[in-house]
Amino acid sequence: MSRANDSWFNRRGWRDTIITAPYLWLVLFFLIPFIIVIVMSFAKTATQSPPFAFLPDWPYVRFETYERLFTNSVYIRAGLISIYNAAIATVLCLLIGYPMALSITRANKSMQRLLLMLIILPFWTSFLLRVYAWIGLMGRNSWFNKWLTSAYNVLVPGNWELPAIQMMNTNFAVVLVMVYSYLPFMVLPLYANLEKLDTTLNEAAMDLGSRRWQVFRDVTLPLSIPGIIAGGLLVFIPAMGELIIPSLVGNASDPMIGRVIQQEFGQNRDWPMASAVAVALLLMLVVPLIVYNHFEAKAQAGAKS
Repeated sequence: MSRANDSWFNRRGWRDTIITAPYLWLVLFFLIPFIIVIVMSFAKTATQSPPFAFLPDWPYVRFETYERLFTNSVYIRAGLISIYNAAIATVLCLLIGYPMALSITRANKSMQRLLLMLIILPFWTSFLLRVYAWIGLMGRNSWFNKWLTSAYNVLVPGNWELPAIQMMNTNFAVVLVMVYSYLPFMVLPLYANLEKLDTTLNEAAMDLGSRRWQVFRDVTLPLSIPGIIAGGLLVFIPAMGELIIPSLVGNASDPMIGRVIQQEFGQNRDWPMASAVAVALLLMLVVPLIVYNHFEAKAQAGAKS
């Protein structure tokens, strides 16, 4: 091999290899499985292994799964419950996480590292273990339940006192555990965005007569919108398809879409219907993300020009 080829392989070749590796990973473990799921969604249920088959004649596929998806109240209700719970969890994570991220950016460097470590610390333990810990906290005889019950009886007086709050197997429990689990996904993008902001803009606004809340409203909040959107997507997308939390603390009569997919694949063995639900869920989440990335790239290109 010539010296020119050696130089190309050592520089451009390695660069192209490194760039290609993530795309190859996505093709093998996302695109190909997703295509298989799409194809399977047009099949019919069959008593074989795997439990689906295609029609013997043209057009070989059927669209009844997607008709059921948009007409059956079970799937519509599960989708609405998933959107509702994920939206509430996202808003609560924003209301809790924004002050936390802003406080971290205002702390000194050594304190910032400590606070960020405390934010990441829950990831050092098992996700399942943390959910089971909340199951114990939300029990009728737990100190957490007794404290909330006492606070409720004080704030909402009535003719009789509430003995205990029913938290387990409710959407309240699902949202509560999702907020706890996904709060770091909101705090970290917000911190990364707020850390880059120019603090001299705040000082200039205050020199011009703005009060602190006006500086936050007119300067800090608008400049942190990219961090809010990034954190919101990182919370809403996994919360929308959450399976473990609704299965352990949720109500079986109000399932989220992830639990419906699991039941269709497992108990009902209706793989075509489960695939159709999975495709609809993925499109519901990916299409807005693609649109956001498109307009964000155009905005960045316009700002550079």
